Amino acid sequence: MRLCSLALLLAAALVCAQTPRLLKVEDVHLQRTVADPQVSPDGKWVAYTVSTVDLAGDRSDTDIWMASWDGSIRSQATSSKEPETAPRWSPDGRWLAFTSARGDKEKGSQVWLLPRVGGEATQLTHVEGSVSDYAWSPDSKRLLLLVSPRENEPKKEGAPPKTPRPIVIDRYRFKQDMEGYSTKAPAKLWLFDVEAKKAERLTKEDLQESVAAWSPDGSRVAFFSNRAGESGRYLNWQLCFTESKPNSEPRVLTADERIGAGGRGGRPQWSSDGSRIYFLIGREPKYRAYNRTKLAVQPVAGGPLKVLTTAFDRSISSPLRLSTGEIGFLSSDNMTELPLKVDEGGSPKKLADGKRVITGISEAAGHMAVLAATDETLPEICALENGSLRPLSAHNADWLKTIKLGETREIEFRTPDGAEVHGLLTLPPGYSAGEKLPLLLRIHGGPNGQDAHSFQFERHFFAANGFAVLNVNYRGSAGRDEGFQTAIFADWGGKEVIDLLAGVDHVVATGIADPARLGIGGWSYGGILTNYTIAKDGRFKAAISGAGSSLQFSMYGSDQYIEQYDLEMGMPWKSRDTWMKVSYPFFESEKIKTPTLFMGGEKDFNVPIIGSEQMYQALKANGVDTQLVIYPGEFHGIRKPTYIQDRLERYLAWYKKYLKS
Repeated sequence: MRLCSLALLLAAALVCAQTPRLLKVEDVHLQRTVADPQVSPDGKWVAYTVSTVDLAGDRSDTDIWMASWDGSIRSQATSSKEPETAPRWSPDGRWLAFTSARGDKEKGSQVWLLPRVGGEATQLTHVEGSVSDYAWSPDSKRLLLLVSPRENEPKKEGAPPKTPRPIVIDRYRFKQDMEGYSTKAPAKLWLFDVEAKKAERLTKEDLQESVAAWSPDGSRVAFFSNRAGESGRYLNWQLCFTESKPNSEPRVLTADERIGAGGRGGRPQWSSDGSRIYFLIGREPKYRAYNRTKLAVQPVAGGPLKVLTTAFDRSISSPLRLSTGEIGFLSSDNMTELPLKVDEGGSPKKLADGKRVITGISEAAGHMAVLAATDETLPEICALENGSLRPLSAHNADWLKTIKLGETREIEFRTPDGAEVHGLLTLPPGYSAGEKLPLLLRIHGGPNGQDAHSFQFERHFFAANGFAVLNVNYRGSAGRDEGFQTAIFADWGGKEVIDLLAGVDHVVATGIADPARLGIGGWSYGGILTNYTIAKDGRFKAAISGAGSSLQFSMYGSDQYIEQYDLEMGMPWKSRDTWMKVSYPFFESEKIKTPTLFMGGEKDFNVPIIGSEQMYQALKANGVDTQLVIYPGEFHGIRKPTYIQDRLERYLAWYKKYLKS
């Protein structure tokens, strides 16, 4: 009898262990963030990073991992308590380099070397400042370093002063989230001799420089330089090249205001013979907030640049010269992001398809590795072979096997003014047709972004708690044609709100959403659109506005978007009507009756906390149930694990209070 009972208990335990459960808030810390695939020169290995949560230290940690191309081996290469990032193979295959501040966090990140044959990593560079980017020379003897100074003046010996020095500002654009007030000297490119361990400035210029690339023979370097200089009103990035010698004189290859992105979309790529440079080009400066990058090529000998993807009406990123001589890149397209390739005479061709998001790409020796995710799977490293994906990593597989996820459906609808809009609807696990659910309209930021077929913890977390979750790619979002993306230019809070409300109407009409239990919320531009929407429509019973704003007048000079404001909106004292129009949620706050939770980071320079404070104060003054939550020391993106969990718990409690009580 005893043996029988024991057997039954063991069997029950086995069934429980195999039965997937609903997602819990604590699961947010179990996710492993896989990123940055890098194929070795011989194509036999892929290095990448894995970030995990250190709850005891209330921080995240990132380590370097490696996977063999055949998928038989997966091993951790670093394991220190400090993050290691940006793995890069030396072209001769002897070294795997990475960046880390494990030597001295106060001095910033430096380059470290890990012997490919095995052994401990050693610090290679000891430059003044922090290495934010680097690239190996073709002969593996030198590095290009992009170094960001820590501060303008060198530290003096002895104890630091008790009273901080005044912050002196004389730049037009003087704020940046996470960086703070822009008082540091601009980032510069350095040449570093690996054997001699000596660093020397690449150019004589005292201008801001960005990511760089070696020519195939190592004799020249291509890079982006901000030609506006310190006194320039707006950024003026241009493509340059120079000899790979210290204190060289660069040659400016372009003079095109459309370049603007300054390498933010990827590193310049040399042609195989070194005669041409491929890079990304955007639209005219006033449209940079809705930037649609295209692939261009510039002859090194001079002459006009040529745009290769003129007829391709989607934005592209991450250009990469393939071993075939073609240029690979990533492109967002209607809730997906996929890799393509193009040569100078043809049209872009897809390298993979499907409802997925691919956000990383690397290739060597004919082997291509990508970082791929779907609605149900987190990003993992995969080999891309003949259009098919073969997994090389599975850092989240065991955890996901224990979780029961709901279904994510694509939706499509027409707005009252005739626009075709797409979105995603996620349903609770085990949803039964005909059941009416409380609906959460969760709005993505940007607006130049998209809700796509990739795993989103928040989406599944709400679904696990009985909510249907609607994500709408409103006008202004990425992944559609140029006209769709720029439709909201200088006209915020109009067409987007029409699209969002039409999406809610569509889901209500399907019988899935209960029109009496509607919630809304978002972060950044999602928070801004939450404010716009609840000021226009009173149907929502609960709202959460994260890192948002409404009195847009007050954002001028207090956030980091001065260039966009000047070029898109006009200066407030010259374009009062435009600024009044986009500030309507504040001036019409007495119309808002929706209980609203406002949230933000104390040190946010992207959308400063004043935007949430003002709306909280307005609703409080008008007697609306409201609350303001400020995360100390946090920037625009909340990073501390305890705060991330706290935010999710507050989200859920607020929605449950008004939609499920």
